[in-house]
Amino acid sequence: MTLLGGAAAAWPVAAGAQQPAMPVIGFLRSTSPTDSTHLATAFRQGVKEAGFVEGQNVAIEFHYAEGRNDRLLALTADLIRRPVAVIVGNSPAALAAKAATTTVPIVFAYGGDPVRDGLVTSLNRPDGNVTGVVFIAGVLGAKRLELLRQIVPKATTIAVLVSPNSAETEAERRDVQAAGASARTATHHS
Repeated sequence: MTLLGGAAAAWPVAAGAQQPAMPVIGFLRSTSPTDSTHLATAFRQGVKEAGFVEGQNVAIEFHYAEGRNDRLLALTADLIRRPVAVIVGNSPAALAAKAATTTVPIVFAYGGDPVRDGLVTSLNRPDGNVTGVVFIAGVLGAKRLELLRQIVPKATTIAVLVSPNSAETEAERRDVQAAGASARTATHHS
């Protein structure tokens, strides 16, 4: 090991003082590049604000499954072969990356419940090589109803629009209905 470490340390000098390979970030999405243009732009800006300049001190590999989640494992394998220092992805991409590696760090941005969906075992202590940012909006339904009732206190009927395709819809519906029932009870007792 000492010999290998010494050889690795001397390699850049022997190779004409070449710079070591720059780190590579894998940007993996289940969507298409067109659907993710704004996200890729924001990601590049965030990387730049952190002091990394694409092409100078970091490389970013963009991989898109084009809505075909069955391609995510192959795309992840390609990123791991690069090798990447980290994989950043949406929830389907992060799930595929988690299935493919236990060593490459994975960072996700997620609108659902990552514990329920198997990305992490705990929000407080995500385990292994997976962590991320969670945007759980469903739990805010009751708060939104409360704010709406403050803005329009005489409203007697309030509708909530939700996506029927979201896993969070049922939980949000229950929360809003419970908050509405609670508000009705409080109004009748006032």
